[in-house]
Amino acid sequence: MTATTGPDGIARCPWAVPGEYARYHDEEWGVPLHGDTALFEKLSLEGFQSGLSWIVVLRKRPAFRAAFAGFDPERVAAFGEDDVERMLADAGIVRNRQKIEAVVANARAVVALRERGGDGALDRLIWSHAPQPRDDRDRPTGMGDVPASTPESVALVKALKREGLRFVGPVTVYALMQSAGLVDDHVIGCWRALEPGAKVVSDRRRDAGAEGPSRPSEPVAG
Repeated sequence: MTATTGPDGIARCPWAVPGEYARYHDEEWGVPLHGDTALFEKLSLEGFQSGLSWIVVLRKRPAFRAAFAGFDPERVAAFGEDDVERMLADAGIVRNRQKIEAVVANARAVVALRERGGDGALDRLIWSHAPQPRDDRDRPTGMGDVPASTPESVALVKALKREGLRFVGPVTVYALMQSAGLVDDHVIGCWRALEPGAKVVSDRRRDAGAEGPSRPSEPVAG
């Protein structure tokens, strides 16, 4: 499927149907994202999305942020069994024990990584696996040209697992790479392909109210 023009007259990637997906596509998907907290949140939410529609996670994102202390790795790393039980009783989020416990364990891994590498260690690790920017002549013509995973996402999975993170696979991580702007998979004809976002989303911008995590999973894999 190629770019689709919506009722507002704007051509977008075909999955960006009017409504929440269109806003997410226009303002977040593919915009470079930096900051350990912002990237930890995105990685966590991608994990929760696994097996579900992305719109479910997108709509529950405010509740996820409240439940997980804004995805501050230091605060989440201090969570105990009482916190896990609290979240399992929280109807505002996806109540999956395995995924909740993985986020807590991953926060501890991120804290350990930062103790060795300093602030921004997760950011640097993730962005070190960004491929070379694509030549616009190689831009996908439709979602059928967009891969579910790449050698770079496989390599990033191995790097994350070496640091002790879990519940990360090549498809989930490639979705992170797309949504966080490490790769640009907007299709030919999409307005974002014609006018790629120049802004960079950071922890500061996110904390000021900009929201951010991943692409939808129904129309495209991941």
